Amino acid sequence: MAKSKKNTVFFCQECGYESSKWMGQCPGCHQWNTMVEEQISQSVSGSPGHRSPEEGQKPCSLDEIDMQTGERISTGFSELDRVLGGGILPGSLLLVGGDPGIGKSTLLLQVCKCLSEQQRNILYISGEESLQQIKVRAERIGTFGSSLKLLCETNLSVIETIITAGRPQCVIIDSIQTMYHENVSSSPGSVSQVREATGLFLRLAKSLQISIFIVGHVTKEGVVAGPRILEHMVDTVLYFEGDRYAAYRILRSVKNRFGSTNEIGVFEMRERGLVQVANPSEYMLSGKPAGASGSVVACSMEGSRPILIEIQALVCRTNFGIPRRTAAGTDLNRVNLLMAVLEKRLGLPLSGCDAYINIAGGIRMSEPAVDLGIILAIVSSFQEKVISDKVIAFGEVGLSGEVRAVNMAQQRVAEAKKLGFETVMVPYVSMDALKNIRGINIVGVRTVKDAIRSSVFAGCEK
Repeated sequence: MAKSKKNTVFFCQECGYESSKWMGQCPGCHQWNTMVEEQISQSVSGSPGHRSPEEGQKPCSLDEIDMQTGERISTGFSELDRVLGGGILPGSLLLVGGDPGIGKSTLLLQVCKCLSEQQRNILYISGEESLQQIKVRAERIGTFGSSLKLLCETNLSVIETIITAGRPQCVIIDSIQTMYHENVSSSPGSVSQVREATGLFLRLAKSLQISIFIVGHVTKEGVVAGPRILEHMVDTVLYFEGDRYAAYRILRSVKNRFGSTNEIGVFEMRERGLVQVANPSEYMLSGKPAGASGSVVACSMEGSRPILIEIQALVCRTNFGIPRRTAAGTDLNRVNLLMAVLEKRLGLPLSGCDAYINIAGGIRMSEPAVDLGIILAIVSSFQEKVISDKVIAFGEVGLSGEVRAVNMAQQRVAEAKKLGFETVMVPYVSMDALKNIRGINIVGVRTVKDAIRSSVFAGCEK
């Protein structure tokens, strides 16, 4: 009979680094005061789950692998399927993170509704809500099929037995921080418990070909709580972004072993749950003010999808010795760089001005293609010139003031044309790729000086 002994080790709450003694700074992630003490039980004479080579799987060639079991399952939401890479892949382990109240549980419960309508067996395991609370949310969403089963349990041993016996096609774990294993002496949500729970669900997903969704809490920095190894173990990491008090939600993939990490899904929170937004460009531009200076429409690419956004700028003389610069929805350092380019290349006296840059709708864009839109918005606000609502611009701006090419220029112009824009300002080097597009005026610019002197500004009112 195997004997067990208890050891005390120190884990890093950020990255999961393990040490036999406490340290002020973690050697793994170099964060301070993240080492916590936990007791673990180790088996002295081997693991009870050890199997001989005859009992395990044997190596096989690519020709012997059956791909029929790898067909993706549609979630019923085209936006979610786009982010996942075409649907849910059997045997995958997915992590969904986001701020409290953002809609993680609501989205997964709506996915359960769609899958139950397809007569697929789903098991929803909650460690935070009772069955009555889940039913209240379910009645608000709609009618569910009988193939959905609910369970309120946090003991991993019980959960493993139920999943192994029932063999559901999809399992929802809400949330991973509430699960615990009896053999681990630390409290639920600790590094040891989260790692043990994730390892268990990973083995179940791969061995039984079950798709498992794990809901994870996030810290105040916006990352999933627990060790970083949690994100390394899962196949896909999804983040639900947006203001909990706003109507829209953005689902972004930061890791996906079976698809692209550049796609996003846009949802709108309504009374009966989340509704997918088929045309996010039109949604983001709703409410754009007419005849206001400092407002320019730009185009950014999220994966294969072009999204039109409104960039707002407010430039005014500062009342203090040091001007204030703020940016919402884009990188502040990038804004400071672009303002330096305007001051150096165009001679605009911006060093004594406060500047406030905002991407309307709360969406965050970091693509360099919005540089030209930020430039035009700043100049429009500084010179009190109103740019037409039918003008859109995109392009990357370099330190020499040149406007550089961006990828997928045809898709960007096609999206602008579909939404009724009449003029698009693009990098001059992209003109050859756009020469076959008709029905929209295309203005090519080489530098920011050309952009300010173009016909877009020529007809502006002061």
